[in-house]
Amino acid sequence: MKGKLQEIEDTYIQKGYRDQKLREALLKDKDYLKIIEQRKRKLTKKSVAISGEKERYVLSTDDDLEILSLCKELESSKLSMADIETVKLIKSQLEYDRRKPLLASLKKLAERYK
Repeated sequence: MKGKLQEIEDTYIQKGYRDQKLREALLKDKDYLKIIEQRKRKLTKKSVAISGEKERYVLSTDDDLEILSLCKELESSKLSMADIETVKLIKSQLEYDRRKPLLASLKKLAERYK
């Protein structure tokens, strides 16, 4: 296996892949899929994700599952609007293209202070 998941993803990003094209490229990369499959086998017993979340998010580590679990727990609580946005942003970091939601949040914040 060559490199870690992030290294493989970064290689495609450097080649100009973004959004859906990035995801498609990663899903065709044999090394990436091999690492994901190994990690999924290990994590299946602990899984807190439903099928739609398994497709939307990269849940390749114990930390990813713990983050998702805590987000779900918090979402069932009465949160302030700021906390709702924080949880939403944190969950977005589990997505394949996690930079897009970050950029959108930053632009929204920058617009507020213009």
